[in-house]
Parts: sequence; structure tokens; C-alpha cells
Amino acid sequence: MWDLINNSVYASILLSVAIAIIGSLIVINKTTAITGSIAHGSFGGIGIAMFLGSGIILTTSVFTIVLAIILAFITIKFPHRQDSLIGVIWAVGMSIGIIFLSLTPGYQSDALSYLFGNILLVGNQDLIFMGSIDILILISIIFLYHRFLAMSYDREFLNIRGINANMLYTYFLILTSLTIVMSVRAIGIILILALFTIPGLIAERFTKKFFSMMIISGMLGLIFMISGIILSFYYNISPTPTIVIIAGIALILSLLKK
Repeated sequence: MWDLINNSVYASILLSVAIAIIGSLIVINKTTAITGSIAHGSFGGIGIAMFLGSGIILTTSVFTIVLAIILAFITIKFPHRQDSLIGVIWAVGMSIGIIFLSLTPGYQSDALSYLFGNILLVGNQDLIFMGSIDILILISIIFLYHRFLAMSYDREFLNIRGINANMLYTYFLILTSLTIVMSVRAIGIILILALFTIPGLIAERFTKKFFSMMIISGMLGLIFMISGIILSFYYNISPTPTIVIIAGIALILSLLKK
């Protein structure tokens, strides 16, 4: 049991890094719907992996990157219809997963674990993948910090500087898709969106600086996850919904701040 707790704590720390950076970028870029579409669409990659008997992480990573590129194209080329098209990608991705699961012999109980997640079931391989994606995210934010800020607030400035804002936006969505894949086992497809947006929404109410927002949202994400793990351990309840409920209560309390 203590090995499970230790791994869940390590996973919380690694996830908090992604929540701090990618979660904050999701909030300020208002890409919550796109993130939800990638998260739910990633179920297609899980279904394909189970049907082919291939690695879940690799297959789902490739599938979600393709979704991210498609969504980037849609939002850039069809901005006035992006809400409808995002919903279509959301549904098609999940439908692909359901079809391939129905074609897979036997009962695939693991599919449910990816839908709802369980941070207590994170294994060593999952931790290694999480750490690898965190390193990629950290390197990206270190070298592209000001460009990401310009992309979020003033894309015209990037174009004037001769920087391709659309390519940068596509790269951001690819990072988002990889972040989703690293979170699926721990958080689950259905609840990823809440955990990656709530800390950023709260942090945004307490600071106007993006760097401070990242620090606060990362700390909040870690607090929510550790608190949820502790409560689930002592009261024998599912950890991921507990984490999201704690985060939701914190968001409601933050909204009372004038």
C-alpha cells in the first residue's frame, strides 16, 4: 500500500509541473474546449492500442498529436465554426475508441480505468513518461516563455517580429496533447479538464503576472492532489473524483474574492 502512496505522491509532483505551465496556458489562451476535445478524443488512441495490442502510451501519444494538429488547423482556418468542429472531433475521437474496443476480443476492463483514472495505480513506467514530458515542457517554457506570452496576448506582435504564430500555437496544442496522455492513467479522460483548468482559474484571480500564475496554479494542483490522496486513503473512496471535488470547492471559495 505504501508503494502505491509513494508513487501517487511522485505522480502528483510531476503532474503539478504540467498543471502549472500547460494549465495556465490553457486558461489564458481560452483553449478549454480544445483541451476537452483532445482529452476525450484520446480515447480513440486507447481503443486502437487495445485492439492492436500495442503500447497504450505510444499509440495514444501519436493519436492525440494528430488530433492536436487537426484542431490547430480548424481553429486557425475556421475560427467562426470552431466550437461546432471542436465538438465533432470530440465525438469522433471517442467513437473511434468505442468501435475498436468493441472489435477487441474479451472484456477490456482497463478501458474504464483510463476514463476515470486512479492516481494510486500509477506505475514506474508512467512516472518515467511523466518526467520525460515535464522535461520537454520545462525546456519549452524556458526558451519560448516570451513567445508563449505574445501568442496568448498579442499574436500580431509575433507576426511583426517575423515569428509564425500559427506554428507556435500548433506546438502548444501538441504539448497539451502529450500532457493529456501523461495524465490519463492518474486523472482519467473525463476529469482531466477540471484538474488542468481549476488551479489556473483560481491563480488568475490572485495575480496578474503569468509567472506568478504558474507558480500558484502548480502549488494549488499539488495541494489538491495530495489532499485527495489522503482523504481517499482514510475514507476508502476514489481518489480522482475526491481531488476534483476539493478543487471545485476551492474554485467556488475563490469566486467570493472581490
